[in-house]
Amino acid sequence: MTSPQDATAPELLFALLPDSGIAPDGPDTLAPLAAALQAQYPKALTLNLHPPLRDAEGRCRWWLGDSPSQEGLDAALPHLLGRLRLEAGKLDLPWQRVALAGVGDGALLALEAVQAEAQLVGRVLAFAGGYLARPEHAPQDVCVHLLHGLADQRFPYRHVVDAAQALVDLGADVTADLLPHIDHSLHPALIEKAMEQLRSFIPARLWREALIAVQDSERPAC
Repeated sequence: MTSPQDATAPELLFALLPDSGIAPDGPDTLAPLAAALQAQYPKALTLNLHPPLRDAEGRCRWWLGDSPSQEGLDAALPHLLGRLRLEAGKLDLPWQRVALAGVGDGALLALEAVQAEAQLVGRVLAFAGGYLARPEHAPQDVCVHLLHGLADQRFPYRHVVDAAQALVDLGADVTADLLPHIDHSLHPALIEKAMEQLRSFIPARLWREALIAVQDSERPAC
């Protein structure tokens, strides 16, 4: 376990989830995102969590089959939840300092993970992916950032718009950025927009904490 006094200890953990269908010995498709996160947060640790399954061609998958299903999601979630708890525990980081960033099927898994378990991570970056079903409750104290291309044919943007509206109606902390001329990919423009949201978007829980601090300071002394 990392000591809080260790100056070299990571202050943040970004767990990165790739899309399904990548070759295990192929190029690191998440490298541009990891590089952007490291540049913006030098004291953060980025960790690639690869899909545990392999299809007939040997490609990595979060679930078998071309399309996600509830059965596949239910099978994939325990592996991810357990790994996140393990890695955060190793670094002695509270859940608020852990973030999930996923692409495609990895984005879907990240979004559904915070629906399934409270106080898992503090933020989710979802690139080119969305929910399996329209969310029916808001993840508590989680900032959800949806980043999508309007030309995405694999996961049409209208599903992202619908999910974002549902989350807003449920009182969630959510942003949705839809950029033109971008297909189903981890496009540099989406990464740039994600870094902007991480810099500028203030979680509601921090507003609440600040308000409580002001109220406490204004109370008359006994």
